[in-house]
Amino acid sequence: MTTSEPLSPVSRTALSVARVRAYESSRPDPLFVDPYALAFVTAAGLEPALSGPVSSLARGLVTHGILRTRFYDDRLPAAGADQVVLLAAGLDTRAYRLDWPAGTRVFELDLSPVLAFKEQVLDGLGAVPRAGRTALAADLQDPGWPERLVAAGFDPARRSVWLAEGLLVYLTAEEAAGLLTAVGGLAAPGSRLLLEQGRDVSRTPHDPALAHVTGLWRGGLGPDTDGWLDRNGWTVGITTLVRLGEAYGRPLPDPSTTTTAFIEAVRREVPGGAAQS
Repeated sequence: MTTSEPLSPVSRTALSVARVRAYESSRPDPLFVDPYALAFVTAAGLEPALSGPVSSLARGLVTHGILRTRFYDDRLPAAGADQVVLLAAGLDTRAYRLDWPAGTRVFELDLSPVLAFKEQVLDGLGAVPRAGRTALAADLQDPGWPERLVAAGFDPARRSVWLAEGLLVYLTAEEAAGLLTAVGGLAAPGSRLLLEQGRDVSRTPHDPALAHVTGLWRGGLGPDTDGWLDRNGWTVGITTLVRLGEAYGRPLPDPSTTTTAFIEAVRREVPGGAAQS
């Protein structure tokens, strides 16, 4: 990896996710194909293969990552909005690999070193986006990012769809609430928000091989993520991981061991735009 600035520990988790996407893309019956994932992994000097004995936690995270990717791949282009905002986009290549409706514009927000590494790899491959794409270097804990997004061409008066994939778990409850409050201030009625239902990170099994990931988890809004959204102007729909596995022909070996779920929330009219906590 030859970016001028090193990736932060949280940003480096994007490489682990890319590794999972590369693994799934290489299967004879993949749920999705990300033709760029392997290039990110090899450019970072990582072994591309997922091999050897792994813990139940590791297997669960791989399954979660695969089903999550396919679910968001399906829902984003179908959301009925021509403005798509990827929060902490990492090495997401949906702007390049999904079939977007004509006129769609994709805004990718992340830290500058992440976007620089991503551009370096994609430019080297000659990748061409399939939607209008704006990469915006932004720290989502900086309160000025909404203004920068609007200055980059985002129109808060029009419907939009937002993705916070694998993000909130790395934030504290206060940070997560602040981020989603900012999103709510930019999301016109009818806009959609895709993210994961929070988990109780204190109950995460210990696995030394995954400590570089799980040790960074702060829990976000936890199991009350859906409740917080409902109280703050969003109508919430939930799809469980078990249901997704069945729908995509990848049933979970032991459905009783997971409570993981995904949220698709629709922005309601909020009188005065005020948020509660």
